[in-house]
Amino acid sequence: MKLFRSRKQQSAVSVAKAAPGQPLIQMRDIVKIFKTDAGDFTALKGISIDFYESQFVSVIGKSGSGKSTLVNMITGIDRPTSGTVDIGGTMISSLTESDMARWRGINLGIVFQFYQLLPMLSLIENVKLPMQLAEQYTPAERTDRAMELLTLVGLQDYAFKMPANVSGGQQQSAAIARAIANDPPLIVADEPTGNLDSRSAAMVFALFDELVNQGKTIIMVTHDRHLAARARRTVRIHDGLVVDDGPSHEVIDLSDSGAPHQDLELEEVDPIEHATPETA
Repeated sequence: MKLFRSRKQQSAVSVAKAAPGQPLIQMRDIVKIFKTDAGDFTALKGISIDFYESQFVSVIGKSGSGKSTLVNMITGIDRPTSGTVDIGGTMISSLTESDMARWRGINLGIVFQFYQLLPMLSLIENVKLPMQLAEQYTPAERTDRAMELLTLVGLQDYAFKMPANVSGGQQQSAAIARAIANDPPLIVADEPTGNLDSRSAAMVFALFDELVNQGKTIIMVTHDRHLAARARRTVRIHDGLVVDDGPSHEVIDLSDSGAPHQDLELEEVDPIEHATPETA
């Protein structure tokens, strides 16, 4: 099933695309320092890593290991203390906040653990919102596209319901439809199945697989080893460093896991839970 595409997109922001043979995302010497009550905490310690187009990558590690901080460098939600992030030729680590917002609206879809749907808007209104904010498509096209995306995730019969009136799995599916509303080349998901039952989680992953097959790049943080293993590449973060990176079946050992949704690693207290980013 191909994603619906409008013929009348309008944007002054270029869509991120890798040069032939080059990675879509190039992260170089990324250091991130947070200030905590106990002193400075270095969440990322000089990470350099590449991600390519049409890859489905899981990022794993204990809480506090730096995995969410790493993907926040890609989304621009946070900025590196030092180092650079280049996505499709745009040095996003150097963009102003306003330029970053415009770039993100066209190039990036974000899927959160807690859905982050606006409760006062229906599902179709939530999906239309990114198109309105980024001034993409005509008003009629926005409605058509939102309905087609909701159909893609199996929610066509719930389009006019409010988020509180559908299940958690349906809310997450609507959030994925919203994330791809502007047809971004890159999707970042932070624990997207953390609040879902196994059936709903499997449905989300099936949708991710379909999006990757259609050329999207997906980078996903997860604790679930079985779900992480369904990605095609896995990056393991420990203590702010990349300690393993390769095909998921080589990085993740499922032989000692009995439960189908056993956590990848035991949770730890997150040392940066109440941290404040270091200012330049």
